Formats: sequence, C-alpha cells, structure tokens
Amino acid sequence: MLTWNVTYHCKSGQREAFYQALCDLGIRANSLKEEGNLKYDYFLAAEAPDDLLLVESWTTPELQQAHCQTEIFGRLQELKAQYCDSVQIDKFND
Repeated sequence: MLTWNVTYHCKSGQREAFYQALCDLGIRANSLKEEGNLKYDYFLAAEAPDDLLLVESWTTPELQQAHCQTEIFGRLQELKAQYCDSVQIDKFND
C-alpha cells in the first residue's frame, strides 16, 4: 500500500471555500470508486487555519498515476490554482 499526505496551503481565509468546492466537485466520492483506491480522506488542521490535509492510499503507484489522469483530477488542478498558494506532498510506503 502507498500513502500520500497532500497538504494544501490555502490562500488566507480560503480553506472552507476550497473544501466546499472539493465537495461540490465530488472528488472524494469519485476517487473512492477508482480501482486501487483504499482511502481518500480530508482533515482540517486545528493549528493551521489555512491548511487542508488529504490522506490518500492506493494499492499500486500505477493506479494512483491513473487517478492523476482523470478528468476530475484535471478540474482539481483548476481549484488548486484558485484557492491554494502551494501544495506539499509526502509519500509513504506501508
């Protein structure tokens, strides 16, 4: 299993709007339906009011890469450009 922690560093005061846009897009529900997806959960950082953490787990790196090629992932990139200053990705092999 491979796990990615994706920390979205949102523009000041935009975390809730970004999270709502993600929910409206249905990215979590769609990602959970993809082959190889084991986990796709968002967490709010209590100490960092502009950060949103995504923890996602996949059975193989190839299936995670296939996820990155989906139409909805492309739409996520547009949301990131609108709401985020930067993104940090940490990868783990379980």
